[in-house]
Amino acid sequence: MRQIVNLNRKWAFSKFATELPAAIDSHWTFVNLPHTWNALDGQDGGNDYYRGTAWYAKELERDELPEADKYFIEFRGANSSADLYVNGVHKMRHEGGYSTWRCDITREIKAGRKTFLAVAVDNGINETIYPQVADFTFYGGLYRDVNLICVKESHFDLSYHGSPAIRVTPIINGRDALVKVRTFVTGRKEHHKFQYIIRNAKDEILADVTGNASKAQITILNAHLWNGRKDPYLYSVQVNLLDGDEILDTVSTRFGCRSFYIDPEKGFILNGAEYPLRGVARHQDRWNYGNALLPEHHEEDMDLICEMGATTIRLAHYQHDQYFYDLCDERGLVIWAEIPYISNHMPGGRENTIQQMKELIHQNYNHPSIVVWGLSNEITMKGADDPDLLENHRILNDLVHTLDKTRLTTMAALSMCPMDAEIIHIPDVVSYNHYFGWYGGETDMNGPWFDKFHAKYPNTPIGCSEYGAEALNWHTSNPVQGDYTEEYQAYYHEELIKTFFSRKYIWATHCWNMFDFGADARSEGGENGQNHKGLVTIDRKYKKDAFYAYKAWLSDEPFVHICGKRYVDRVEDVAKVTVYSNQKTVELFANGVSLGIQEAPDHFFRFDVPNAGHTELVALAGECRDESEIRKVEVFNEAYRLQEKNAILNWFEITMPEGYFSINDKVSDIMATVRGKMLFMKLAGELMAQMPKNSDGKPSAMGFEMNSSMFEMMGSFTILRLAGMVGMANITITKEQLLDLNAQLNKIKKK
Repeated sequence: MRQIVNLNRKWAFSKFATELPAAIDSHWTFVNLPHTWNALDGQDGGNDYYRGTAWYAKELERDELPEADKYFIEFRGANSSADLYVNGVHKMRHEGGYSTWRCDITREIKAGRKTFLAVAVDNGINETIYPQVADFTFYGGLYRDVNLICVKESHFDLSYHGSPAIRVTPIINGRDALVKVRTFVTGRKEHHKFQYIIRNAKDEILADVTGNASKAQITILNAHLWNGRKDPYLYSVQVNLLDGDEILDTVSTRFGCRSFYIDPEKGFILNGAEYPLRGVARHQDRWNYGNALLPEHHEEDMDLICEMGATTIRLAHYQHDQYFYDLCDERGLVIWAEIPYISNHMPGGRENTIQQMKELIHQNYNHPSIVVWGLSNEITMKGADDPDLLENHRILNDLVHTLDKTRLTTMAALSMCPMDAEIIHIPDVVSYNHYFGWYGGETDMNGPWFDKFHAKYPNTPIGCSEYGAEALNWHTSNPVQGDYTEEYQAYYHEELIKTFFSRKYIWATHCWNMFDFGADARSEGGENGQNHKGLVTIDRKYKKDAFYAYKAWLSDEPFVHICGKRYVDRVEDVAKVTVYSNQKTVELFANGVSLGIQEAPDHFFRFDVPNAGHTELVALAGECRDESEIRKVEVFNEAYRLQEKNAILNWFEITMPEGYFSINDKVSDIMATVRGKMLFMKLAGELMAQMPKNSDGKPSAMGFEMNSSMFEMMGSFTILRLAGMVGMANITITKEQLLDLNAQLNKIKKK
């Protein structure tokens, strides 16, 4: 029978070897897997993390390995490409950093006492492997498990797209489920048979069938349905390859019996009942670990997502660890799985998108949690009409439907992509990444946009695949778009929760993001190297207030939470304090004095708190209790305010004559006047002159081509906010330039 030997311990590692090593010497360091060489430099900002080739090496002792006919080495993830050498001979190259791949190394192991493994892993620039442009760090390394799989000559196929070589398709038929099981086998002899054993969640055998075929159909009577978070019931199937009474090889998998469809009016339907998909997106990294996560990290992430009350996760923007998909099955989360076809369409990358899609589906087909396969993310940054781009999507869409007739296709569309663009209507369902209220626009633009799409295309299910606002440890009593305060993020999500959750037709919403994550190119919000849109910090130590806004709407676990715990010093005489709870009423006490009992149908409770001296706050909601404090100060605590790297200005330096413009006015309002438009276009020209050029010679910032759609998105930015935003792309606007621009705007009358 098959045996699996884990090879995670004691790999020699070097970023300095320039060619295939002959042996391990003193220049190497030793690491245990999972491992990434970008755990630190991939999160510290500057976009200077090491992207290139590094080597891993290991010796296998022949007498320490089980006896077997065949030996396969299995890599669960090597980012982004990898070349495997065994005893100095190149054995295999794999392109794509997020999927499982295996190589037969039987001959090398059986040839001698020692086997020398060397793996060149490369996360450098390559125009044929996705991803290459994206707002996250491309951590390099052997960052998931490596195993040696030892099998008989006849075995379930280990070379079939890295899959488990077993596919289970449950079809609901009334109260019963017809379970179709298909296996992939190699080296089989004519007399070999297959034994199919199905067990329930109690490990009781429900069926035990033996036959000659590599596939079978078995009916489960009165099937217990996998019903999301309400009841994530799992069965298992084990298939034995038999030679008489001897078991040559075994494969097994869990599966769930469920049906679903997506209705353009009612949203997601699970097992015939409406089941709103409201949740988050997740990246697979964390502080000081990069993407080299341990099982306990995945478990903590799942616990936090479930605590929030989410029913769905978009696993962005690549295939995640099998362990996390298993957790999704167990905990009942409905999953969007996708390949890293993202941001920048590469004409030379088509075959890689096809390969990665095949691996994603073959390796994850049995997970009942997965309901949609994602074709791409924000791929129209350079336009939506490229014929090669469209053909690539049609090929992927057809491929998915060929490989999996039980699930749907989807894509995450860039906000600026027109709703009538051909690419939008290739997949079965679609979602948009909209940041109205953060990257332009106002929060109240989201609802009307989705209503317009729904009215124009009533038969196309529409969702929101990304929306969010960044928040660090900055605070204010008067939050505004772009201030990076925890208070603005909370306000933003309050508004979006009410907008999205009241629209049944929106088939899924995925907040961006559950956790802050590494994005080494970022220079934003006062802490470089991260995207801070997470509801929880990258180290998982702090849940931001917005986390509790979702918990109030989505979770059944009774709780109460006082917002602003990190915002203690307040200058106002009456402080406005928000409390979140999923309980019917909340009572707030200030130094033991009740400020009243409130009801709030939207779960957001507002209290006016007299602010004098030091005030202890206690919130009670049913049997739930939370505590906080505020303190009266005369001068605003500057530790709460972000000091922008680009053009630091104090509010009192910005003159704002009544009836005239200033840099605190929106670009769209300024552009509505002739003089204002001339002034802004002059500024835009100066900024674009500093921008790098894309392959077409056009100015771009952070991968976005600066076209008319981008300028339209900027319309709701104030000039001051725009100055902070362009700092992300290393474009400089000095304080003097801003003050001069403000003086010129002060001479232009508002309409």
